[in-house]
Amino acid sequence: MKARRFLAVVLAVTLLLLGLGAGAWWLVWQRSPLQLQHRPLVPPRSARFVPRDAALSFYLLSDAEQPVAYARAVAPPRQRRQAGEAIAGLRDGAFAAAGLDYRGELASWLGEETGLWLLEDPGRGTTGWVLALSSRDGDGARRFLQRFWQTRSLAGTELQISSYRGMGLISGRGALVGREPMPLATALIDDDLVLLASGRGALEQALDVSQIDDLNQAGDPALRRRLDALGPGTALLTARPSALQRWLGTDLPGTASALVAALHPEGRELVLEGWLDSAPGAALPPQGQAGSADLVQAVHGEADALALVQDPAHWPASWKPVLEPLVAAFDEERAGAVASILLAAADGPVLWRQGADGWLLGTAPDHPPAAAVEAALRERGLVEAPLAVPGGATVQAWTRLQAAADPQRRGKGAGQVQASLGVARSVGDGWAWWSDSLTLLGEQRQSRSQPRPLLARLQSLERPAASLQWAGGHLPAQELLQRWSGWRLLSALAGQPLAEPVQGLGLALEPEGEAVRLQVRLTYGA
Repeated sequence: MKARRFLAVVLAVTLLLLGLGAGAWWLVWQRSPLQLQHRPLVPPRSARFVPRDAALSFYLLSDAEQPVAYARAVAPPRQRRQAGEAIAGLRDGAFAAAGLDYRGELASWLGEETGLWLLEDPGRGTTGWVLALSSRDGDGARRFLQRFWQTRSLAGTELQISSYRGMGLISGRGALVGREPMPLATALIDDDLVLLASGRGALEQALDVSQIDDLNQAGDPALRRRLDALGPGTALLTARPSALQRWLGTDLPGTASALVAALHPEGRELVLEGWLDSAPGAALPPQGQAGSADLVQAVHGEADALALVQDPAHWPASWKPVLEPLVAAFDEERAGAVASILLAAADGPVLWRQGADGWLLGTAPDHPPAAAVEAALRERGLVEAPLAVPGGATVQAWTRLQAAADPQRRGKGAGQVQASLGVARSVGDGWAWWSDSLTLLGEQRQSRSQPRPLLARLQSLERPAASLQWAGGHLPAQELLQRWSGWRLLSALAGQPLAEPVQGLGLALEPEGEAVRLQVRLTYGA
């Protein structure tokens, strides 16, 4: 009997310790920055103040310290401090651009949601903005507003206190940190949400739409459907094409109408997923070409970037400009017009391989047939002729004759010409291979190695039916990002270059009804 009691006590104590351990582990995990990977995307609270026709809205759905802690947690040991400083610099710079000192004014009370939206008035050519700041305690928001207006009142700002839709408003012409005096207006919502706007008009519009679900983003059923389908997310972006072009330097097809995208981390990857809505009949056509997987597996040799394009000859005209900067991201001058000619004529799947030695393009043997591009190549001064290469193979080559550019040559032979290769074509393994380098064609025939890191990056996109899949290593990924003015803006806010730690980039565009599903995966660290 005593033995049974002793065993019962031991069992009870063991269960208690296990329960305490599990509870402690759960608390630690809930507070871990790694939770950012699994945070479900929920409708932002401040979305009820955002008009549905806002030019751009951005919501950060986490504590502003968590992305910094996450970057430190997943970075390689030697890069942890640098990673944390880069994200902290971006955060501080973003708030500074809005005229706020994060460390001095916000860090002590800012909660787990921050929203920003831009309002365009095409008639006047002006842009208004509203910033929503949530508080993690009951007094933080109120204390911030007191200090905010007290500081500006001492600087000579005349304040106006009024009421609108039952809310107390404070407005005046004051200066944000480091800025010239400008109209400002604030409102405190439910004691824990601050709305800071570029004037009373923008703030009143936010309060107006909050009363009518048919006018605000929180009541938008289409946006809710998108959020339900996106899964995890720590940031949410909605934008009109005009705003993306003006503020982020992103040129979208003229038929695009709206973008909804969410951002979340996965290990050392930053993942953006969303939809780009298009006008009826203007989206990319449905894909799923037979043989795409076989074409991808048929490529050999090393590569800096790979792209799989489905049926580029039948892409809508508004989408075709998207292809050129991607396939030419590493060396657009060498790709030149020849690659564009081939893409414009190719039916079915097309594989693009880019490397330091040139480019290689794989297609079905008769898509495009050589005769279909002959006239276009001839217009560029290229003449076709068969060419024997080592190993007994024969390739079709299109060359251009030009005078030998050697200033040291004089007299005999000074008027000689030489042939430069424009493009060559060979057929093997059931595919046609085009390239601006005979060396690459030989490598494709003879090599047994494959660009496995890039193939794995394409596979990680998990979009086999995408109209476009693109994967780049660190050099083309950094080059592509640095050409984007939006990325340069982010680097300026952070006060340091952000492309240098980037080790790879993946991109997929997949048609989904009248929309295009977008996925971008950015890989950081060694």
